[in-house]
Amino acid sequence: PEGIETLCSDIEVDYTDVRILMLAWKMQAEKQGYFTLEEWRRGLKALRVDTISKLKKALPELEKEVRRPSNFVDFYSYAFRYCLTEEKQKSIDIESICELLDLVLGSQHRSQIDSLVQYLKIQNDYKVINMDQWMGFYRFCNEISFPDLKNYDPELAWPLILDNFVEWIKEKKS
Repeated sequence: PEGIETLCSDIEVDYTDVRILMLAWKMQAEKQGYFTLEEWRRGLKALRVDTISKLKKALPELEKEVRRPSNFVDFYSYAFRYCLTEEKQKSIDIESICELLDLVLGSQHRSQIDSLVQYLKIQNDYKVINMDQWMGFYRFCNEISFPDLKNYDPELAWPLILDNFVEWIKEKKS
């Protein structure tokens, strides 16, 4: 973790910046807060950089690469797995999920994420989120017209938490 902090300082990026998560994705880092020598080499080779200044200059290109739809789904699911810090852990607490949603999807789907985070913080049915629900949020953001929700069909296979979220929005409106 101290090494990651030094890296962030050297490339002038806050450690909470989504680009650090993108870098971890590129390195295929397995453990949050750590880059092994092999992961570091793999990432720098893939980015074609060999100095800190080149790495700093490569970040905008990395961002573009991640934002490509073909890569983004992989990055999005990686972000969830990367936050599983314990062995055999399969879910992430609501507070962490809210931060992760904001970090990973906030720039693309601001109104959906703000509403979802608001809902997650007030509801009492869920203490954690699993991968299926996480991927469901992404699908919801991309497929459902928001905020009118007119194409949301609760008969389709949505995670129950999204059915509850949609119900909550409709109750708020009426």
